[in-house]
Amino acid sequence: MSTAAAPARPREVLADLLPASRVRDVALVLGGAALTGLAAQISVPVPGSPVPVTGQTFAALLVGTTLGASRGLASLVLYALAGLAGVPWFAGGTSGVSVSFGYILGMLLASTVVGALARRGADRSVLRMAGTMLLGEAIIYAVGVPYLAYAADISASAAIAAGLTPFLLGDALKAALAMGVTPTAWKLVNKG
Repeated sequence: MSTAAAPARPREVLADLLPASRVRDVALVLGGAALTGLAAQISVPVPGSPVPVTGQTFAALLVGTTLGASRGLASLVLYALAGLAGVPWFAGGTSGVSVSFGYILGMLLASTVVGALARRGADRSVLRMAGTMLLGEAIIYAVGVPYLAYAADISASAAIAAGLTPFLLGDALKAALAMGVTPTAWKLVNKG
């Protein structure tokens, strides 16, 4: 009897490699929400912007790619609902609705999309993972920036200046980190 792990099937995400059960899925969803909440505590204010640099976007995209679309979405829904209910785990230990809540809504959609792409193998190579992360970031901004403009009652150009431009370099670094983490994890799994 061999103890080597079987190579992953193309429709799997990393979380599928754990023994299947409802307990596993609940634990993964809770863990994904908690990871996102913890990562949101890495929060650095940006001068002139009501939106801080945080680790939560990276966590949300990583949750989506490692858990898949449905568990990733469930994790982010739990994260959002708990934060709306008063759990202080949005950026910088806040909760409730703020002008930056649109980014959380964008993370719900982005986690689902990157999770669906991961099921199709987009998390298996650096190049595909780069595209997946960039698409996820674009989705977050596509929801977050217009919400910021509406909620803060500012123009679209002011919302872009305050809620997009200052974050591009940091998001490129986060995408580069994700490009290395997930494909490397698959290589390690497939060698086992």
